[in-house]
Amino acid sequence: MQNKGLVKLFALLFGLVSIYQLSFTFITNKIENEAKTYAVTQVPKAADGTDTRANAEARSIVEKAYLDSIDRNEPINFGFAKFTYSEAKEKELNKGLDLKGGINVILQVSVKDILKGLANNTENETFNKALERADELQKDAQEDYVESFFRAFDELNTEGLKLADTDIFYTAALREEFKKETFNTPDDVVKNVIRRKVDQSIVSAKEVLNKRIDQFGVTQPNIQRLGTSGRILIELPGAKDVIRIEKLLQRTAELQFWKTYNDNAKLSSYLFSVNEKLKELPGYSKDTQKADDATENEGEDDADQDALLTSTEEDSLNVINPLLDKLRLANAGGGIIGFAKEEDKDTIMSLLSNDILKQVTPAELRYVRFAFGKEPTNGMYELYALDGKRKGNKAEPQMKGDVVDGASQGYDQYSKPSVNMQMNGIGAKQWENLTEEVYNERVNIAVVLDNIVYSAPGVSNGKISGGNTEISGQFTIEEAQDLANVLRAGKLPARADILQSEIVGPSLGQEAIDSGLMSFLIALGLVLVWMIFYYGRAGLFADIALAFNILLIFGVLSNLGAVLTLPGIAGIVLTIGMSVDANVLLFERVREELAKGQSLQEAIKHAFSWKGAMSSIFDANITTGLTALILFLFGTGPIKGFATTLLIGIGTSLFTAIFITRLLIDWYIGKGNNLDFSTGVTKNLFRNMNVSFLKKRKIAYVISGIVIAIGLSSMLFGSKLNQGVDFVGGRSYQVRFANDVSAQDVKQDLTAIFGSENSPEVKTFGGENQLKITTKYKVDETGTEVDDEIKEMLFNGLSKFLPSDMKYVDFVDGAEDKTVGIMQSVKVGPTIADDIKKDSFWAVLGSLVVVFLYILLRFRRWQFSLGAVTAVFHDVLIVLGIFSLAWKYVPFTMEINQAFIAAILTVIGYSLNDTVVVFDRIREFMDERPDWKLSKVVNAALNSTLSRTLNTSLTTLVVLLAIFIFGGESIRGFMFALIVGVIVGTYSSMFIATPIMFDTIKKGDINKGLEEVEA
Repeated sequence: MQNKGLVKLFALLFGLVSIYQLSFTFITNKIENEAKTYAVTQVPKAADGTDTRANAEARSIVEKAYLDSIDRNEPINFGFAKFTYSEAKEKELNKGLDLKGGINVILQVSVKDILKGLANNTENETFNKALERADELQKDAQEDYVESFFRAFDELNTEGLKLADTDIFYTAALREEFKKETFNTPDDVVKNVIRRKVDQSIVSAKEVLNKRIDQFGVTQPNIQRLGTSGRILIELPGAKDVIRIEKLLQRTAELQFWKTYNDNAKLSSYLFSVNEKLKELPGYSKDTQKADDATENEGEDDADQDALLTSTEEDSLNVINPLLDKLRLANAGGGIIGFAKEEDKDTIMSLLSNDILKQVTPAELRYVRFAFGKEPTNGMYELYALDGKRKGNKAEPQMKGDVVDGASQGYDQYSKPSVNMQMNGIGAKQWENLTEEVYNERVNIAVVLDNIVYSAPGVSNGKISGGNTEISGQFTIEEAQDLANVLRAGKLPARADILQSEIVGPSLGQEAIDSGLMSFLIALGLVLVWMIFYYGRAGLFADIALAFNILLIFGVLSNLGAVLTLPGIAGIVLTIGMSVDANVLLFERVREELAKGQSLQEAIKHAFSWKGAMSSIFDANITTGLTALILFLFGTGPIKGFATTLLIGIGTSLFTAIFITRLLIDWYIGKGNNLDFSTGVTKNLFRNMNVSFLKKRKIAYVISGIVIAIGLSSMLFGSKLNQGVDFVGGRSYQVRFANDVSAQDVKQDLTAIFGSENSPEVKTFGGENQLKITTKYKVDETGTEVDDEIKEMLFNGLSKFLPSDMKYVDFVDGAEDKTVGIMQSVKVGPTIADDIKKDSFWAVLGSLVVVFLYILLRFRRWQFSLGAVTAVFHDVLIVLGIFSLAWKYVPFTMEINQAFIAAILTVIGYSLNDTVVVFDRIREFMDERPDWKLSKVVNAALNSTLSRTLNTSLTTLVVLLAIFIFGGESIRGFMFALIVGVIVGTYSSMFIATPIMFDTIKKGDINKGLEEVEA
């Protein structure tokens, strides 16, 4: 080998850099363990090991204070450089959500709301119909929402309207954009302006979210925009208070200040008229008796009227007073017009916004708006009447929150948490004028955030100067801190809904680390022992190269700032199995050359040449790398982590197998030692094999055809495939109990809560004390209110199986030592589920096309490409068929989800790896033995590569089995797919790919046959 000195220097530097990068991980882990130990000494657990939530939070505060002290006072000294703890933390190996716990969400910033805002919430019929049509188009479209809107507008615009019409986008906010041509601006120009404005709004939303996350104090957050859409990915490893974070991320933070409308007499009369008008709506005119009673009793005293107005659904299935059966009128003052139960709030707001009410709304109430208070009083929510100022045909608040310059958490006059706000100069003047008006009119100022009234104080001493004010409203300290944070960060330009989320408890993350480490060590040990057993001292050299390879993989991951996930660990462990493949190919070629009578030096030189094993090694790794690259491009989260480690592993494996192993071998034989590349047991194993593989191809075709037919029948007419929430949408919860539970009993109780039409799917997940619960209840709704509602329903339905003293907050939130409750949850909206399904399809199809083209380019025979791709299709169909047949009966989850697609793409790469090695040998024999019959060439190639094929398959299977058994429940289905894929892939490379190639080339003399085919 030439340039040995350069290779040694590069290997040395590469290794030192990797050790240096990984040292930050070891140092920060040591400091954090010391912080945990110190926190436990300051806030110990009870003698019996139990702990309270307050104690856990107190320990967390002590731990953070300890780390802050280290960060300020104790730099980490490497001798040549010093780092603070924070700087070291930024350089450590990032652990993903499934290893560290935390939350991963994809937020959808509503482009629809942005468009409405740009059009000043126009009531133009064509515009609003185009928005509705765009919603429909988005269900199947690959384009962005704004493009669907333009397409819909063009379809529906029968009147020749322009987008720059004064009733659409020619607004005050956009007028400057159309300086030259004003409202005659061509639509193409307007479209470009709107695209730019929408893009700016999404970028602004990302910046606002970034500020909120920074202020929340999460370490190593990741926030990125996905493509050109309004989707934003946010990963917060290590976050524990997930409910708080979800609300923090989705809160629009639109702050408004309204005057209250305090004339309850007028409002009560108006609401009675509203109630009567609403009776004209379909569904409210079946029974008039109650309506007549209401009219007759209008003059009765308040007690009788209250009794009438609080009638419930139990009185009659036909609700007669649409509004007043749900709203209890009151004269509480301060702008409060009535009270309602929580379950009636949405219905009341919907009724009060009905267009039919325009007919009975007097002029003085035309700009009154309604909003509910933040917290219930005696179980009832206050309904406020807000007096807006007129702007066009709409009501607007007297002030908006964009004048707020700063906000901080404080305490009100009763020592309760509040939020103090400081306004800029413009805001201070507006606030002075508003408080003066409120004082003179004897009304109140309603502080409204995201359409919720937080407080409605009066002004008792005239106008207030200075621009400082306070928001109170029965806050907890955390709520006040979060509200101050979002006010400082600013409001989102539009609503942001969580389309997809994954929440992993920190205790589950630690379990994943433990199981991943165990599977890693077991797999590594087995492979190391096997290589020494099979190849003797040469196997030891391969083991040293493999150990160095693992160091490099972790070093590169750390240096790139990549995230290590549980599938990523699986990728590394799989790399262990596959990385020995290059050594196996090299060693087998050395053994072949030695058997031909060449000297040891000549055999080694030939094996490490392009005409030896190098061609096969590169072809096999490139095909695997191509599928891993496609997986990286299409995958998200943990799956991208798997692809990242696999890609890095392929690169480092090639370097270590080719160069490090060669250096060790040359060093050893350079000292005059002999190297056999085998042991006494394996010396003649698989030597002089003469199996006629091609004679068995028809039997193989029949067997494969039967297996595929059974699988297809099951997929189409039988058990079908068990699609996970990734592909169909829904919410899935991994729930752990203190004792073993029956999935059937739990399903029965949850069905009673959710209803038979929304009966959740309940499966044992791992141990008998753990269940996976999946529901499609309200799958189309994305708000935090729905998420909270489902978790509360889950808690109520599972209450008898949980510890009697467990509270809801402990059931849903994460803690480092949590052993009971929701350990992990996944939510996928139907829209994003469709996108995931489409991306998965294109990922698999794309990998097949790319591989077909690569093999065609390398082997210059379409027959080789056809054989390889047919074998891959064969492998994928068999894996799918086995999953369809077995998912109902196996004791672990076999879902078709993103992880399964990752497994399929890995199977494709592995199968091609195997096939390409055989094809390389066939091509080599074609060049060396032009006088041989094609059947003899194929059989000889298969026999000569049999040792390598079985060796690689065996080491890979051993690794996969180690992960399958010890790697944790969440990855078991993924591993099972790989195990099946490796077995089937090994079989197909010998009995499907090669025979297909053979059958599509004319038999007889090779060159003559190929000439006939290519003519």
